[in-house]
Amino acid sequence: MKRRTFGALLAGVALTAAQTGRLLAQAKPTMGVVVKIGGIPWFNAMEMGITEKGAELGVDATMIGPTSADPALQVRAIEDLIAKGVDVIGVVPNDEAALEPVLEKARAAGIKVVSHEGPGLKNVDWNFEMASAQGFGETHAELLAQKMGGKGEYAVFVGSLTVPLHNAWADAAIAYLAAKYPDMKPVGERYGVAENVDDSRKTALDLMAANPNLTGFLAFGSQGPIGAGRAIEERRAIGTVHVIGPFSPGQGRDLVKSGAISGGFMWNPAEAGRVFVTIGKMLVDGAAITEGTDIPGLGVVSPDAENRDIITNNLIAINADTVDGLADLGL
Repeated sequence: MKRRTFGALLAGVALTAAQTGRLLAQAKPTMGVVVKIGGIPWFNAMEMGITEKGAELGVDATMIGPTSADPALQVRAIEDLIAKGVDVIGVVPNDEAALEPVLEKARAAGIKVVSHEGPGLKNVDWNFEMASAQGFGETHAELLAQKMGGKGEYAVFVGSLTVPLHNAWADAAIAYLAAKYPDMKPVGERYGVAENVDDSRKTALDLMAANPNLTGFLAFGSQGPIGAGRAIEERRAIGTVHVIGPFSPGQGRDLVKSGAISGGFMWNPAEAGRVFVTIGKMLVDGAAITEGTDIPGLGVVSPDAENRDIITNNLIAINADTVDGLADLGL
């Protein structure tokens, strides 16, 4: 009898533990972050930040990276997250207009939505930026002007013609150069190749062959400076053609040291991943984001409540003096 009673007691304890474990698992917030494209260093670093912060805050957070920078693939990934009933969806958009309907559907289902690099999105709870679009574009433009001596022809790369923030950076940079450096002229239209190394390299080679006075590339999109830098090396144009733009230091370290990439600015994509999870957890917890709120990774913020934007300036220079240290951080 005692053995049976003891066995029943153990079974009851085990059942209670299992039920408690299930309740705790159910209570853990879930979050999926859909980025532009998977498998490139920039978003690999972001995934690391998402995973680390998720573990720290008790959020089941994962990143989804489509196989190409196709807005339709992002829509499909978000549809899947809605079907799974996650608590929070994060997104780095390839095409804001294409995502609005599915993000509206997510919010109608009670899912919180956080975006990054999507300042024009409407169906979000918050969008955050680690640099203002104007400041980011103008800072890169000024560096290009200094390298080119304030004159000559330059080409502009963006991730695609629908990536909102890349084109906002390009708009700001082109306007800045037109106003301050009238002897600098853009070659043709902007080129939507900067999320692909091979496309950026080929386009840079073609443009240099067709435009002998081309002496600069302004490449927005982390693969653009890498591809253009490789083209510069192939053409033995180091020192005469300058490549400026944001890129992953670990990927571009050798090109910076050779002079094929002249420099650029970035924010820490791993930190952006952490911010995604931090804001997602705040939304799930019902925490307000108002003037003076201190958000780890962003600092003390002054949010634009009407447009649901949180804009900060957390730029890091990438050059021969800083690239090793940044690369050694895993960026």
